[in-house]
Amino acid sequence: MEEVSRLMRQGDDAPRERSVRLRNGAQVWLRPIRPDDEDRLMALYGRLSPESARQRFFTSMKWLPRAWARYFANVDYRDRFAVVAEHERHGQVELIGVARYDASKTAGSAEIAIVIEDAWQGLGLGAILLHDILDAGTRRGITEFRADVLADNRRMLGLLDRHTEIMRQTTEQGVTELVLRPRPRMAAQTA
Repeated sequence: MEEVSRLMRQGDDAPRERSVRLRNGAQVWLRPIRPDDEDRLMALYGRLSPESARQRFFTSMKWLPRAWARYFANVDYRDRFAVVAEHERHGQVELIGVARYDASKTAGSAEIAIVIEDAWQGLGLGAILLHDILDAGTRRGITEFRADVLADNRRMLGLLDRHTEIMRQTTEQGVTELVLRPRPRMAAQTA
């Protein structure tokens, strides 16, 4: 845990832990991901509908493989970063959403992904997580983001259209690849 604290301090410009209120009045906690989120990531996947799992991972598996959860939960807080949303349910803190970026080999570029538990979709959490992950990346010198989205994932495509500036968009074999950046007003907030 000491190593995680050190890495997070190096990314002092990372989104801070905070509480946000969603459209339905629910309060959720946002924070950077930690290695101890591995089991919570697996539990979140287990609560996703087959359709939500397919839209995020382009396949629907019975469970999230432990190796994937380990990889997703362990980031360097610079080139790989994730923000989680959590909520207490029945006395247990559960992850209900994750937004992440992974820097690509091209300098200043990263791929983003977001997943939100079905019961929490449509409440504004996607926009909040999107802004947090774009802001975190921008503060680390990322100027161009990429997202691969299934062409039938209208919710995600709409979210990106409403909250980012899409520079390029191509669809091939059912996958829409978008190259985007934060809208200018958002970039100004991070300066």
